[in-house]
Amino acid sequence: MQPRVTAALWVEAEIRRCRVAGIDAYLVRRGDSSAGAIFIKHNRFAAGCTVLTPTTAMDGGRAWSRGTGDAPVPEADADAYIERQRKYDPDLWVVEIEDPKGQWALADPII
Repeated sequence: MQPRVTAALWVEAEIRRCRVAGIDAYLVRRGDSSAGAIFIKHNRFAAGCTVLTPTTAMDGGRAWSRGTGDAPVPEADADAYIERQRKYDPDLWVVEIEDPKGQWALADPII
């Protein structure tokens, strides 16, 4: 099992990593500082959005799954998905990455 960083620290680091790469990233919703689940809305604008949700890899490390499915969806559908999930988890974090050129990639696997 890999050690976990707090949600607040992970979000701050990912936003900074994006900005260093010239990609706009924003904290849309702050959740529980230590353990709130983090959702990432990857907004490709005309190419659609994907919402990534946290999961655990087989080795116990952090991984992600496509909560909105394999294909990108319209932004309204992504926002509706996040809103439904927020009703189940009020401690949810939401990070939006605005990436029209498709340059952003997670350091963790998407499974």
